[in-house]
Amino acid sequence: MNDTAANNSLPEAGSRPATASFREAFWFWLKLGFISFGGPAGQIAIMHSELVERRRWISERRFLHALNYCMVLPGPEAQQLATYIGWLLHRTWGGIVAGVLFVLPSLFILIALSWIYMAFGDAPWVAGLFYGIKPAVTAIVLQATYRIGSRALKNPALWAIATASFVAIFALNAPFPVIVIGAASIGYFGGRIAPTLFQVGGHHGQVAPALGPALIDDNTPTPEHARFHAGRLAWVGVIGGVLWAAPLASLTVLFGWGDTLTQMGWFFTKAALLTFGGAYAVLPYVYQGAVGHYGWLTPTQMIDGLALGETTPGPLIMVVAFVGFVGGYGKALFGPDALFLAGAVAAVLVTWFTFLPSFLFILAGGPLVEATHDDLKFTAPLTTITAAVVGVILNLALFFGYHVLWPTGFTGAFDGFSAFIALAAAIALFRYKCDVIHTIVACAVMGLVLEMLSVGA
Repeated sequence: MNDTAANNSLPEAGSRPATASFREAFWFWLKLGFISFGGPAGQIAIMHSELVERRRWISERRFLHALNYCMVLPGPEAQQLATYIGWLLHRTWGGIVAGVLFVLPSLFILIALSWIYMAFGDAPWVAGLFYGIKPAVTAIVLQATYRIGSRALKNPALWAIATASFVAIFALNAPFPVIVIGAASIGYFGGRIAPTLFQVGGHHGQVAPALGPALIDDNTPTPEHARFHAGRLAWVGVIGGVLWAAPLASLTVLFGWGDTLTQMGWFFTKAALLTFGGAYAVLPYVYQGAVGHYGWLTPTQMIDGLALGETTPGPLIMVVAFVGFVGGYGKALFGPDALFLAGAVAAVLVTWFTFLPSFLFILAGGPLVEATHDDLKFTAPLTTITAAVVGVILNLALFFGYHVLWPTGFTGAFDGFSAFIALAAAIALFRYKCDVIHTIVACAVMGLVLEMLSVGA
């Protein structure tokens, strides 16, 4: 959809959007799949800007309530949030389309880049593009931390939770599940003792009233398809079980339990259920299994794959597609004349097993969550979890900044060119409110020019 058509469909100030067609939503989710840089923080910020502020398909309060639920699930929260909103707008197929399109562009891009990586090595122009994108990603995550924090941290109590969360993960290296449990406990008891502190929006009652009414507003009744039905829950569970068991059983019958593809399916099923707190929470497990136990790739290849995951659109956990591709390609699963096919099949396979649980969590749990958006005993813990996650995202921004500005560690040289690109990206985003994709492209070009000049010198 071109920008003119999109602008014509935007609601007028103060008016409620008339509708959000499936076709319009399809094109938005497809666009999001190509521009969702910056990890979960950047992706959530893009969705907030487009769906809450610009198109007003969903109110901020309902958006944050859905986000809170996705934060406590294993799996990529931004992709789950897209699935949730797509499901709320257009039933089951709306959720499936939103979730699939969030991942599909990233999968195709990573398969292509993984093939270039394995077949052609380190091309200077690729290195240059990545050199410029990494500082931009750092600025995008920092800006997203500010945007999410400015909306979620509405009073000193929530600020204190975010601060404690940051200290816990940055200084004490506390596991993310512990942080989530601690924040939820504070919200549960705090919601009973001082309920006004733990409502969505804190002391301020109505959230962002200047935005105008939304298609799915604070008080919009839950649509029929989003209401809880025990039979529907059972049906979703049965279908999900078949979609998981049938491919794994087929691989076992065709190749055997010990085959690389079968073991990838089983390993990444377990990894999908451990991704509390985003990709960085599960990467040590993936590294230990894929590198140490199975030998699908080397430590250096794993680090390079993480760089690809950080600098391509889509959830960072999509690095599993790189792991699968390199494992299938390197093991020559279909013979030496079909290396690309082996890598592509393995990448698609691990993506399926990694993301299938995310769809099931939303389609099965969404109706239960929709029944709780006015119930403080449920919303208070979720509100405090969101506050805690702000601290975790800030830690991620510092993690990116450290590796971009001091690529060889604090004992090594400070990368002044990366700092310049990061500062330029931050000014573009904070001061001039530039679009994320435009910022990414401009920084990639800067990195490419610097790389070409260094090669020429």
